[in-house]
Amino acid sequence: MSRFFEVIRNIFSIPELRRRIYFTFGLLAAFRFGVYIPLIGIDMKVLAKMMQAADSAGGAGRLLGWLNVFSGGGIKQMSILSLGIMPYISASIIFQLLSKVVPRLEAIAKEGPSGTRKIANWTRLSTIPICLVQAIFLVKYLGSPGANRMAEGVMVPDPGFFSFYLPGVVALLAGTMMVMWLGDQITEHGIGNGASIIIMTGIVGRMPQAYLEIQQQIKTGSMEWATLLIIIGLYAAVIVAVVFTTQAQRRIPVQHAKHMKGRRMYGGQKHYLPLRVNQAGVMPVIFASSIMVLPGMLASGLQWQAGKEIFSRYGFIYTTMYLILVFFFTFFWTALFFQPTEMANNLKEYGSFVPGIRPGRKTAEHLEHVMTRVTLVGATFLCLIAVIPDLVAQILGVDRIITSFLGGTGILIVVGVGLDMMQKIESYLLMRQYEGFMKKGRIRGRR
Repeated sequence: MSRFFEVIRNIFSIPELRRRIYFTFGLLAAFRFGVYIPLIGIDMKVLAKMMQAADSAGGAGRLLGWLNVFSGGGIKQMSILSLGIMPYISASIIFQLLSKVVPRLEAIAKEGPSGTRKIANWTRLSTIPICLVQAIFLVKYLGSPGANRMAEGVMVPDPGFFSFYLPGVVALLAGTMMVMWLGDQITEHGIGNGASIIIMTGIVGRMPQAYLEIQQQIKTGSMEWATLLIIIGLYAAVIVAVVFTTQAQRRIPVQHAKHMKGRRMYGGQKHYLPLRVNQAGVMPVIFASSIMVLPGMLASGLQWQAGKEIFSRYGFIYTTMYLILVFFFTFFWTALFFQPTEMANNLKEYGSFVPGIRPGRKTAEHLEHVMTRVTLVGATFLCLIAVIPDLVAQILGVDRIITSFLGGTGILIVVGVGLDMMQKIESYLLMRQYEGFMKKGRIRGRR
């Protein structure tokens, strides 16, 4: 414990690092303040009733609950930041995919910093139409009879074009642009990736609500202390497992060939090519969750009661399809961004080789074989993390708002962003010859 406080003291003794930390917290406070500024023309009491029924309802209700996770409670408050950073993240994902399948974009991405800036600017511009489409759908839904039926009241007393629809769309667009600007400022002048930190802040910001729910259930006797201790133990175990898997690597030994330059011998060193176990990160869970919302929305829109039961959150068909999608997207995302042929050619070009493997095609086949086996472990882990919240909620009989922090996208994002921030802070400490969080050097993956 004394070492921990010593590291904290060293962190705030570096002026630049201290300034970056204060700047990051200041902008995050501004973001959290904006979450509580509601849209004009909404009855907040009726909105509260709708959000209470959203999690148990299918279709659009489940979609609102899913979006509420990434907006940090903005959907629940129906604030000007209800869409949050998600339109920007959607644009970023689209350009990441396009840069791998469109040769022109792939060439621009490989130009270096100038190409990165071009794609970043195009991503920001693409955020505007994506945000407009999402804002129109959200505002249209709030004024629709479906939202009123779910809320059992009139959500928008005056759903006029100039009194609600136009101001609502403009406010949501302005809110998303402001959040995107805050993320860029944190990336440039703060600590870590701004967009990721904003998402993490939104997820962590839901913890007080979960704490109040636990307190209420303890008072009413609907939750026992033993159940609470089990949840806390599971939470600690899941965090350890996520950190372990996020940092885990399969290291491929790489030998550099020796060559003469003048009278000196260069090369011959032995290095490692790290292959991450969870190469796809949180993306498979996000894709699978967003796709599994669609069947429930269709069943709800068509008033198909059997479909609602089939695609209910705790149903066998829903869970099976969800796991299949997580498994598929894990391999799809890894295959899209992991290019064994390109890596093998780069090794051959720089005079490096994997011991016992011929350079070129054989090296590419070896890397692909190893990565497939490693991805199988990562996909299994993501499937387990994806179903833990629903599984624990059903077995222990507690509200899902409490178990949502045990798995899914939330825990993966929080742990991943937390590790990234720790690495950034540790780099500042090591540059100033302070010891970092780890006693034996930098935070790194396992062998």
